Amino acid sequence: MASSALQYARLHQARFLDELKALLRIPSVSTDPAHRGDVRKAAETLRDDLTRIGMDNARLVETSTATREGHPLVLADWLHAPGKPTVLVYGHYDVQPPDPLDEWISPPFEPTERNGNIYARGAVDDKGQVVAQVKALESMLATGGLPINVRVVLEGEEEVGGEGIAEFVATNPPELKADFALVSDTELFAPGLPTLCVGLRGMIYSELEVRGAKTDLHSGMYGGAAPNPFVALSQIIAGLKDESGKIQIPGFYDKVIPPSADELAAWASLPFDEEHYRQTEVGSPVLVGEAGYSVLERTWARPTLDVHGIIGGFIGAGAKTVIPAKATAKVSMRLVPAMTPTEAFAQYKAFVEQIAPRGVEVEVRLIHSGEACLIPTDNPYIQAATVALHDVWGKETVFIRSGGSIPIVGDFARHMGLPSVMMGFGLPDDNLHAPNEKFHIANFHLGVESIISFLERVAGL
Repeated sequence: MASSALQYARLHQARFLDELKALLRIPSVSTDPAHRGDVRKAAETLRDDLTRIGMDNARLVETSTATREGHPLVLADWLHAPGKPTVLVYGHYDVQPPDPLDEWISPPFEPTERNGNIYARGAVDDKGQVVAQVKALESMLATGGLPINVRVVLEGEEEVGGEGIAEFVATNPPELKADFALVSDTELFAPGLPTLCVGLRGMIYSELEVRGAKTDLHSGMYGGAAPNPFVALSQIIAGLKDESGKIQIPGFYDKVIPPSADELAAWASLPFDEEHYRQTEVGSPVLVGEAGYSVLERTWARPTLDVHGIIGGFIGAGAKTVIPAKATAKVSMRLVPAMTPTEAFAQYKAFVEQIAPRGVEVEVRLIHSGEACLIPTDNPYIQAATVALHDVWGKETVFIRSGGSIPIVGDFARHMGLPSVMMGFGLPDDNLHAPNEKFHIANFHLGVESIISFLERVAGL
């Protein structure tokens, strides 16, 4: 028989979805200064909702770093379950920019229902999952109280590196003291398959700037004599990987720890169709990457290097025969457990400086970074989560890694000793960071129920 909290959640599904839509209409794009007010509005909306449902001490905490003023954290707590564990519930309310706008079928900040999904920027990453967390708390508070102690921390800078919350967590504040963290910012491996993510890749995000002449030059008068930063930048980028996708930076793979035989066997048993993945998720003629590794190994357990944008020169309509004075590329690397961002960045920077062609100066700047992590599956909170997910979804829970990065998970472990339960409800084709981002509405509601079931299970430990 369903608990009273589960019954409440099912009774209020329509309202929960309407409240998600209201949050999705706020364009809380954290990287764009023009949306600074919108980011704060989203934070205030969540603070007010946490107060309304009965959480204590809901408030905003301002953040800043040495270089800029940050976006606020939303904090709240409910600590009226003596003798029970305390969970730190984490999510983020900021979103990626919606560009390119012309590829959206419906406006990115006007949530639209189609085919059982809700489409909007932030629908699954991460507003939909944050609202699922909040509505799970509401359902329990409205039907007798929370079964364990709860602290909430929601951030507004995850999409720009999370520096503000990282500095806050590093001080080990008493406001975040807990036994474990619940992070809902991941996905199911396949539709209807309950999934716990137990590994994340780390990340380095950098800018690589190449400078040639002191100013832009006419290519007719100076071509053949003046260095071209775009050509030099292209040569550097081409030198970072070979044709098979192997990164050429000396020492880059030295600390890579391969997955265990048991983990590889578990991955091989997952319902993964490489051709379906190529067609429906990637959409490219072929898949690429390091030879000798499966797609799941390449995306979960191998480091990568990618270029995200190249800036400089003339890109307007028509022609302008200019040799630009500088060109910049945005380059990131995904790291795997045992690799450290500090060492990997130093190796990368030294290699770029070594292979830069003559005639140009190069500068490699670190924008932000995060540690990789692995979560042991034998801790009691992971075990409680597997049972709770089975209760809701009716299937055995699978353990996966993610190719993405959630730096705060490493911060929780390193600074506070907190294991994280990464329980997410997105789908592989939800278009995170892309046009037409979506969240399957049934998964939103099942996510609410899963969190209720999980916290009730933890209470019985």
